[in-house]
Amino acid sequence: MGRLKPDAAYVYEKTDGITYAREIGADPNSRFEIGRDYDSRTWDGRPLHEHLKEDKLWGEIRRAALTNLTLQKALDRAIMIYRLSKDNPS
Repeated sequence: MGRLKPDAAYVYEKTDGITYAREIGADPNSRFEIGRDYDSRTWDGRPLHEHLKEDKLWGEIRRAALTNLTLQKALDRAIMIYRLSKDNPS
């Protein structure tokens, strides 16, 4: 239970993603941190789970391209366009 006392009543407050607790009737400055929100967003602002789903999809596409010539050709073209665009950004 950490700093929480059995059978004690607490006030819980949340500020800027941090959850605090203090005993009812105690000085408001006696509060202590009991939890924290962790922002699971990535460099582009999207949630982490969206990146994981997208990575999984690309993995499935690459594996499917091993036995699908049309899909492999499309991936090869996409890779070529990507590399050319890196060399010569428009």
